[in-house]
Amino acid sequence: MGGIFGIVSKTDCVFDLFFGTDYHSHLGTRRGGMAVYGANGFDRAIHNIENSPFRTKFEKDVDEMKGNMGIGCISDNEPQPLLVRSHLGNYAITTVGKVNNLDELMKEMFDNGAVHFLEHSGGGINQTELVASLINTQNSLIDGLKYVQEKIDGSMTLLLLTSKGIYAMRDKYGRTPLNIGKKDGAYSISFESFAYLNLGYKEVKELGPGEVVFVSPDGYETLSGAREEMKICSFLWVYYGYPTSSYEGLNVEAMRYKCGSLMAKRDNVTPDIVAGVPDSGTPAAIGYANESGIPFARPFIKYTPTWPRSFMPTSQTQRNLIAKMKLIPVDALIRDKSLLLIDDSIVRGTQLRETTEFLYDSGAKEVHIRPACPPLLHGCKYLNFSRSKSEMDLITRRIIKDREGVETPDNLADYANPESTNYKEMEAEICKQLKFTSLQFCRLDDMIASTGISPCKLCTYCWNGKE
Repeated sequence: MGGIFGIVSKTDCVFDLFFGTDYHSHLGTRRGGMAVYGANGFDRAIHNIENSPFRTKFEKDVDEMKGNMGIGCISDNEPQPLLVRSHLGNYAITTVGKVNNLDELMKEMFDNGAVHFLEHSGGGINQTELVASLINTQNSLIDGLKYVQEKIDGSMTLLLLTSKGIYAMRDKYGRTPLNIGKKDGAYSISFESFAYLNLGYKEVKELGPGEVVFVSPDGYETLSGAREEMKICSFLWVYYGYPTSSYEGLNVEAMRYKCGSLMAKRDNVTPDIVAGVPDSGTPAAIGYANESGIPFARPFIKYTPTWPRSFMPTSQTQRNLIAKMKLIPVDALIRDKSLLLIDDSIVRGTQLRETTEFLYDSGAKEVHIRPACPPLLHGCKYLNFSRSKSEMDLITRRIIKDREGVETPDNLADYANPESTNYKEMEAEICKQLKFTSLQFCRLDDMIASTGISPCKLCTYCWNGKE
């Protein structure tokens, strides 16, 4: 995944840019970057943040960089922002999204005279560089941004910094958010709506799907209006959105409480305590406990001094080890207790199986699992929120393949239906394989209801395959 943040100000902006970007650290762990424009032109810094948080890597840059406008990013993929010199002028650009037709677009660029793209050591190219190249084929920046929306299959939200201000563009279908904040003498543009609040900014506008806005120290202007059709990613609320964020007017924490409440209304088990897998499963557990009257407790605690982030290393072996190491058991709340545990989702199942074994080894009598979203049946086509390399990484797809042999759109649709026999038998098999006492997923209709947003405006592809 990734997050982006920008500032335009009548005074130096680096302090605000630094902390606003840092507030996106929950969205990625590989690279961070900042680019600013000031009296001496463009300046940029990019650092690897895999072993150290963004803040510690950029403290020196904050003292050295000067500028009244800037953009920053946290990225799980390519290094950015990029500095670009083109016939449209010099600019810096940072993006968040996923380009599915990257090879097709690259070939088209070569056929039309593009000379080269810089290749990563592992193969592939920087998708932000490709986006900049697409922009530069047009006669103006705004035409270039519209062209990017037209050409890209996937999603693309971006900030483009010039000597005059920042162009902010939300994805064509609004799959990821973008917000504008204001304080005296300055404006901010942010993926996360909370990132500028403690810096003194007040929210003034949430960009609509496909909307393009130009922001300068004196104000902002809509250059291309919002589209009517929207497919915002539901996983914003389920998993990777920060609890203090709001998207389309809906707070993440409040949605998770509601989701847990609706799960409790469909359940009939009577455990001793309800607990959440920290951190993203905890709000749904609170909602469940409040609705059911079953006490909420924390039978294990995440050791946050050294594992403060929600994302994990790219190595699956390391992910499995750290998932176990960072949770410290509380014996008095586990031994001889029946526990109901809520996690945000089940992907491969590895981590939750090990967590369950860890609870049994710590003396738990029962471990009932309640994922706060439906079974994941499809890999995300639009955002890089999952590190899965194949849909066969999903435990659901492995079980379906074992049961059906050949997967078809029809049988996948049946497995997505919580009223079907296939769905219930798949759920039972997951429970058996992962050694839970019982398993009951949150239903898709309940998850959608907890958002209060029209289903036609939500992307639910990873659960039901509907675009």
